[in-house]
Amino acid sequence: MQPASILVVDDDPSLREVVRYALSRDGHAVHEAADGVEGLRIFRDKRPDLIVLDVLMPEMDGLAMCRAVRAESAVPIIFLSTRGEELDRVLGLDMGGDDYLPKPFSTRELATRVRAVLRRTRGAPGPEAPRLGRLRMDVEAHRCFVDEVEVHLTLTEFRLLAVLLASPGRVFTREALTARAYPGDHHVSGRTVDSHIRRIRAKLQEHGVDGVETVHGLGFRASVP
Repeated sequence: MQPASILVVDDDPSLREVVRYALSRDGHAVHEAADGVEGLRIFRDKRPDLIVLDVLMPEMDGLAMCRAVRAESAVPIIFLSTRGEELDRVLGLDMGGDDYLPKPFSTRELATRVRAVLRRTRGAPGPEAPRLGRLRMDVEAHRCFVDEVEVHLTLTEFRLLAVLLASPGRVFTREALTARAYPGDHHVSGRTVDSHIRRIRAKLQEHGVDGVETVHGLGFRASVP
């Protein structure tokens, strides 16, 4: 895989050093920040390909930084948290995170997650998605529109919606959806998919359409907006 530019934001300098070493071994260029304020400044200056972001930090925490980043970029974000509670994970993904890793973690696991997220956000999002009612997607540009108004999706959200719209009306189980959206990636859980689908639906509903229907006990399908 082509090396990436990665921003690591964590208030623990020893952890940043360990993460920097692990990611540098994969050839990535690593930038470091001790809190969200510094992280946001470096993000805007360096425009990294991926952010590894701690949840609990002084000055500006990870969730606040994520909100600021998402206002201007769909760069993939992997959240870290010392607590590892379900609430942290759900909040992180609902804010627009692409993955979540509880502390303590092995550097090998982090490096694997980084490679997986980069593969699925850099690669093709699957079959070309057609227009469906008022909803259309520009696959090559990674852009989504309701009528002519753009809906700002993260790269992970875009891939999931693109798979659904490529087969309108077909029900995808969580397993089938992740297999199509993230081929070869076995680190995406069903609950992670649920969080992303919830965000996709909320963003579409802001523009007056639904687009994704939950088929209880089975999975999800694209519905005509």
